[in-house]
Amino acid sequence: MTTIRRAAGLAMFLLGVAPGVQGVELRVSRQALQRTLERQLFTGPEGRYYLKGSPRTGCSVYAEDPEVRFEQDRIVVRVKTHAKLGTSVHGACLGITLAPVSEVSLAPEGEGETLGFRDARLERISEQKELNFLLGPFLSRTVPSSMKVNAAELLRKALEGSTATSGYKVTLDRLKIHSIQIQGDDVVVDADGDLSVK
Repeated sequence: MTTIRRAAGLAMFLLGVAPGVQGVELRVSRQALQRTLERQLFTGPEGRYYLKGSPRTGCSVYAEDPEVRFEQDRIVVRVKTHAKLGTSVHGACLGITLAPVSEVSLAPEGEGETLGFRDARLERISEQKELNFLLGPFLSRTVPSSMKVNAAELLRKALEGSTATSGYKVTLDRLKIHSIQIQGDDVVVDADGDLSVK
């Protein structure tokens, strides 16, 4: 009986289904968002994302070292950019080399089960038009789409071990995000959902 109470208590705690509770509060840390971005996007050699060219081409543009921070109600992503712009001659790039730091800020939003991002603003970008032609779409579209976090998947993975620890299979049937806000070093997601205990 104690095991049943533990499993039910865990389920009620996770999704806030206890009497008088309207939902659950999930906290996603800044570090978790940064890891998500690194794992989804910066998967090239040495943790780089190539916007143009590759490690083997003379002329190339790549971003690296993403850093996520929070400023008021926005998420700021900062990346270091390295660009060799010009003409490739025998494996070398004849032209200019640039290394600007670029930043985009995003507003968090809920999309069903997913923590997403909207309203991308280019906060800091290169002064070189040729480089901005590549950086603009990368920062305003590619970065936000690579940071999305499916909150339901995270909870489902956390519940996978419930049978081994409690003897009961606890599954998440539904999750709906209602609101998202930044508090301190976390993105706080207010959601509700349904759990099954078997």
